[in-house]
Amino acid sequence: MSTDAETLQETFADILQESALEPPFKIIIHNDDVTPYDFVVIILQKVFERTPLEAEHITFVAHTNGMAYVATYPQTEAQKRVGKAHFAASLEGYPLMFTIEPE
Repeated sequence: MSTDAETLQETFADILQESALEPPFKIIIHNDDVTPYDFVVIILQKVFERTPLEAEHITFVAHTNGMAYVATYPQTEAQKRVGKAHFAASLEGYPLMFTIEPE
């Protein structure tokens, strides 16, 4: 019989292996004229784990260029984080849009 710690270690190892096998995907944020700047900065920090300075820079680039690179994750993780960001934005009624694409 395995202990809880052994089971947790095995589960973590399985997740790491699955992530290593998935192709990396880039997350891109798209500018819109409705979503508040500060809301975007918060989403980038909380959902995509960007530092405050990185989040501010990404938001500025998206605002001035129409889109900006956010981060790269394994495909499943990228989809999960984009889903969380879209859900949070929809709760506030904002059309914030992220897309993913193969790296």
